Amino acid sequence: MKNFLPLRAPLRFYAVVPSADWVARMVDAGADTVQLRNKTLFGSALRREIERSVALAADTPTQLFINDYWWEAAECGAYGVHLGQEDLDSADLVHLHSAGVRLGVSTHSVAELDRALAVGPSYVACGAVFATTTKTMPTAPQGLDNLRRYVAQAGDTPTVAIGGINLDNARAVLDTGVSSLAVVRAVTEAEDPAAVVKAFQALWPS
Repeated sequence: MKNFLPLRAPLRFYAVVPSADWVARMVDAGADTVQLRNKTLFGSALRREIERSVALAADTPTQLFINDYWWEAAECGAYGVHLGQEDLDSADLVHLHSAGVRLGVSTHSVAELDRALAVGPSYVACGAVFATTTKTMPTAPQGLDNLRRYVAQAGDTPTVAIGGINLDNARAVLDTGVSSLAVVRAVTEAEDPAAVVKAFQALWPS
């Protein structure tokens, strides 16, 4: 199978959010990339949430990825899908590829990164870099030294660092050469999420 479509723009600041309402806030704030990661809705309610998120990001510079629900995402015309390692076993990658969907894949080790790169994804996510409370991680925090190795291993494939990243450690993470910084709590628990988006984006040269 050929590689998945390349990204239309650098991922840079990548917000992972739980709802279409949050997608709207991030699109309005000008976030480079947003992922809808909803773990509470199912069936028609989930589909409506995905449809709304896709519509909110359409015709904007924000690149929207849907976490896990690859079939619904493709049916709703989503720009991209983000899959975990376990999802690679069940997702119809040929269908996603033919639908023109960009693909991101989570990785937590050298072996998982090799597996992800073998399917020609649009990007790979590497983590958790630091300890995080947003989800149960299968491995210990990877740290910056491992992240540097993953960036080198990924070669020309864009890399996203995720896990415990905030404005205090963001510069050190970027210094590893990673393409993008993904955050959850840094925006969803912020008093002024839009200001946080701008502060992160200022870390990249204009």
